[in-house]
Amino acid sequence: MATVRIPDEDRTITGYENVKAYLASIGIGYEVWKPSHELDRDATNEEVLEAFGAEIEALKAQGGYQAADVVNLHAETPNLDAMLAKFSKEHWHDEDEIRFIIEGRGIFHIHPKDGGPVVGLTVEAGDLARVPAGTWHWFDLCEDRRIRAIRLFQDPAGWTPYYTDSGVDSGYLPVCMGLAFIPPQLQNL
Repeated sequence: MATVRIPDEDRTITGYENVKAYLASIGIGYEVWKPSHELDRDATNEEVLEAFGAEIEALKAQGGYQAADVVNLHAETPNLDAMLAKFSKEHWHDEDEIRFIIEGRGIFHIHPKDGGPVVGLTVEAGDLARVPAGTWHWFDLCEDRRIRAIRLFQDPAGWTPYYTDSGVDSGYLPVCMGLAFIPPQLQNL
């Protein structure tokens, strides 16, 4: 389940309804999906797309998306740091960024144009995030450097990041919330 962190307000939002309502207030879509049928951990990208076929088709109809694929990143992915560097700087796209997380965790930082505080949205397996076109944001992997996600595109060629060069992203650490940051001896207190 996603967690919202607002560092400048030292505030954390948890719970599906609370997270969904807060994200909606800043224009970000959020849902939790369950697969149409069970997936093996080593399922191929094609099997992943097939398992979520009905959900993908519904999203395509809602948002005019033309294509879907699966991104599969892990610590051993060649050129992972260079790839991630493209996304860890504040940018925007001229189309929506849709991610359904199958495995792993990551953090979207959202920088509202209206001057609202920067928001960290930590996503994990089951979370679907919709970052609308034009939204200033950046993305980092969590500490395990693992994510597998379905992506949807309005342009089958994919989207292009347009960097803001604001430097805002440098003021926020790519820290994901969750049990991985709590020492095991404190997790059950």
